Amino acid sequence: MPRIPAPAPVTAPALPRRLPRRGLLALAACAGAAPRLGLAAPAAAAQVLTLLQNSSWIADGSIGAHRVVYVFTDPNCPYCNKFWAEARPWVQAGKVQLRHVIVGILTPESPGKAAALLSAPNPAVALAAYEGGQVEATAQALASGHPHPLSNQGLQPLSVIPAALTARLQANAALMQALGLQATPAVVWRDERGELQARTGVTPRTLNEAMGPR
Repeated sequence: MPRIPAPAPVTAPALPRRLPRRGLLALAACAGAAPRLGLAAPAAAAQVLTLLQNSSWIADGSIGAHRVVYVFTDPNCPYCNKFWAEARPWVQAGKVQLRHVIVGILTPESPGKAAALLSAPNPAVALAAYEGGQVEATAQALASGHPHPLSNQGLQPLSVIPAALTARLQANAALMQALGLQATPAVVWRDERGELQARTGVTPRTLNEAMGPR
């Protein structure tokens, strides 16, 4: 996995540009003390969800889906693209809405591509077209044992990133770090018991746990 450095798509609502520093510091402490499988105690879990809801994300799937899964996504990450492809059965069936919390942390071009997605006229359509166009090449690269960053086909990075977009990307990365998530893709969701779960990386087991029944 890289280390840190669709039907009826909808975009996220207007979002705050910065996340509260005090809240992030508290979450960092919770994440460090949390059990391996559960993200945080109930009170802290509610705070985590609020911060995720207020982050800069792009929705992928039906707004009426039974389950919402937040995924920290770098547009250059081949494993993010693999997860995007593997999630299609749940997303296309209307069972899960992915909310891609966009970060630009993997390569020097990542921030420009992340900013291009967030500033697109329809970010959901732009994300779907870009990820969908990368699936075949990514699968071949992973099968060869030589993963590499996604190409620029279908998404050209911004050469100059406006300060407001930089702030949004930095806030997303700070939230990811505060939650103790150290690579992309990283997923956060509520399980069947209503408990908040988080994983760095998406194994076959994590895929089924996060997405739920097909």
